Amino acid sequence: MHWVQANSSDFGGSLPRPRSGHTAVNVGTSMVVVFGGLVEKRFLNDLCVYDTENKVWFQPECTGNESDGQVGPCPRAFHVAVAIDCHMFVFGGRSGNKRLRDFWMLDTDIWQWTELSSYGDLPSARDFAAAAAIGNRKIVMYGGWDGKKWLSDVYVLDTMSLEWMELSVLGSLPPPRCGHTATMIEKRMLIFGGRGGGGPIMGDLWALKGLVEEGETPGWTMLKLPGQSPSPRCGHTVTSNGNHLLLFGGHGTGGWLSRYDVYHNDCIVLDRVSVQWKRMLTSNDPPARAYHSMTCIGSRYLLFGGYDGKSTYGDLWWLVPEDDPIAKRSAPSRETNSSESTYVMSSTLDKPMKEDDASITAELHKRLGISVSISSESEGGLVDEVNDKELLDLSWRLASKMNITTHNETDLVQGLREHWMKCSARSIQLQELGPLLRDYQRLVSRKYADSTYSGTPVFHFFHVRNASQLRMSDIPKLLNEYHLLLSNGGVEHG
Repeated sequence: MHWVQANSSDFGGSLPRPRSGHTAVNVGTSMVVVFGGLVEKRFLNDLCVYDTENKVWFQPECTGNESDGQVGPCPRAFHVAVAIDCHMFVFGGRSGNKRLRDFWMLDTDIWQWTELSSYGDLPSARDFAAAAAIGNRKIVMYGGWDGKKWLSDVYVLDTMSLEWMELSVLGSLPPPRCGHTATMIEKRMLIFGGRGGGGPIMGDLWALKGLVEEGETPGWTMLKLPGQSPSPRCGHTVTSNGNHLLLFGGHGTGGWLSRYDVYHNDCIVLDRVSVQWKRMLTSNDPPARAYHSMTCIGSRYLLFGGYDGKSTYGDLWWLVPEDDPIAKRSAPSRETNSSESTYVMSSTLDKPMKEDDASITAELHKRLGISVSISSESEGGLVDEVNDKELLDLSWRLASKMNITTHNETDLVQGLREHWMKCSARSIQLQELGPLLRDYQRLVSRKYADSTYSGTPVFHFFHVRNASQLRMSDIPKLLNEYHLLLSNGGVEHG
């Protein structure tokens, strides 16, 4: 997949202003409706509509019951918006320091706002909640922040009767959270990530049943899927497209003594067929951001807006397949993202493994009892540790497993190296081979670059292009040479 920044030839009309914390929903098959958001501490309540058939942006003139001289909802951000047929339903959000509890419906056939706040027993005021459509009649909303506490309640709205019902869920519950995503997959709602009680940012995935079938007892299940799962984050997006859920962006936390936000621009797919996480290969990546919007338009995805801790974005980006005509418009400007579970939405992904690769994998699986997965590293030059996403992800997972609290990237990488120093060929996991090989090659290149190093070159794997080329008998030798590199005076970060 290729990222291509949109230009004036892609659209007609007036483009939406920069913003974050807005919503963008597909209404029918021919419109994307952007509403609200925040820019430079100013909350917005404008509507910007993209006509996907005519490729034109426009701002409709809406009618409705005027309140305080305005038609429709007050300015807001971090609200929820869900489309059912030609109607867009909006609930809550934040305006200034006030959490909102109002409920609105926009009829996009006649561009009319209707306030529905007087119907039924509404959920409490909140922002940073997440919601999704259940079929073509109901909406489910989960969690949020009410200004004092994180929420874990589940509400279901019947858009015909306009009644809200709080769902009673027994058993294990996800930790309360806000800034997460909610996505309906057939009969289940999936939530991922968010910021939870006490402030930590989470990377867990939960499924809620009992939303569709009559008589099914509602219940949560925590899912631990294979593959390279996303790092903990909030303010990300999850966009559904056929058998794929595409997760993009968001922010997590770094730092140890002082905390800071880390913004992401990675693409990770939850493949519904294989039921695992897969890292998507992308090129020409946009700047990292959170609280953006991502919508699916045919085979393309449209990214708009967001915030990176300093700036609010107003740029528009397409994420397109390799054979899309506009993919040729922009040559890759950055190194391709890579992982042991690389994912490309292209038929070229389905090429069978080479016989030698398959035999190595089978032998590893048989002897070491590890999961079968072949690494697919980038063929570009070596990158520093802080730019090796697979290495950092592996470091984070190891630190989390060992309950290590540091978020300093240098300390995390050092912890992973100490782990590898203690590993034997029997204990090394297959998904570690790609990052291990690249780190080995980094260390070798620094040893050779150091004029004070006078050791005899005994490094046999410096020119191996990726881990799939390693034989079973190579792994003990690779580890021995790696141990030699680390024990011989240590290695500084580049």
